[in-house]
Amino acid sequence: MPHPSQAWPPVFCEAERVAWRDDGTGAVRAATRMGRAIPEETPIAFSYEGVGYAVMMATPADLEDFAVGFSLSEGIVASAQQIVAIETVASESGIVLRIGLDAAPAASFWERRRYLAGLVGCGLCGIETLAQAVRRPPRVRARLRVAGNAIVAAMAALPAAQPINRLTGALHAAAFWTPDDGIVAVREDVGRHNALDKLIGAVARAGRSGAEGAVLLTSRVSVEMVQKTAVLGASMLVAVSAPTALAVRAARAANIALVAVARADGFDVFSYPERFIAGDVSPRPRAKMSHPAGSEPKAMATKVLPALG
Repeated sequence: MPHPSQAWPPVFCEAERVAWRDDGTGAVRAATRMGRAIPEETPIAFSYEGVGYAVMMATPADLEDFAVGFSLSEGIVASAQQIVAIETVASESGIVLRIGLDAAPAASFWERRRYLAGLVGCGLCGIETLAQAVRRPPRVRARLRVAGNAIVAAMAALPAAQPINRLTGALHAAAFWTPDDGIVAVREDVGRHNALDKLIGAVARAGRSGAEGAVLLTSRVSVEMVQKTAVLGASMLVAVSAPTALAVRAARAANIALVAVARADGFDVFSYPERFIAGDVSPRPRAKMSHPAGSEPKAMATKVLPALG
């Protein structure tokens, strides 16, 4: 938790802009100066056992979820319970997440640090070998089956669950959806990987199993998104944009049904099409997963950028 005296970076700010618009004659002209909400992008440093590990550029919200989800995605811990402390320290230059580990993951972390110290860098931060960059994701045990109409309805409901994006139009979202409850958690970030890490942390901290539902994304599907979905334990990944070829291969290997180009008129299934059935199955009223106490996104914290010259 941040110290009460610390100045928390705002999630978005107000910037003056000059709007160019069609004046009705076909000519585009500078019409007027006006304000627009734009998202902040803040350096977030991850520190384990007092040692720096990585710095991510991210939206400064849901940071305890981010700490847990990132730690799970990176394989630093196997469960949220192996994290014994999270402290957020804000400064003018960014935020440090100080994460304390249980004995077993702490020992593994120090062993990895010793190994990395003796390596020559290969150009990928935190990666020892090229094989790790395309590591095989864990195979998911769940086999969720859903109605096609339910997928369309889930994606249609996602924009309304993105409050910061409605203000700025610039954030990615990752959501956790179940056939029984609909969308139960959404996390937003300027980075699509960050949004998914935050979602993984939120689900883990709430004590829910990824096997219960599917991950919904507002972005394209790269292999890292499949790897993170596998860490969560979800057997279905749905996105609005197309996947990469490597992502499709990874999804098939991980037992994940990969759905992409999910729009109002349908979607494309790239793996395990037998898990989708015809007909309409409407979820029960949404039981939305709340933010843990003290970690609510400070979406209304704003500042104003200097005026245009």
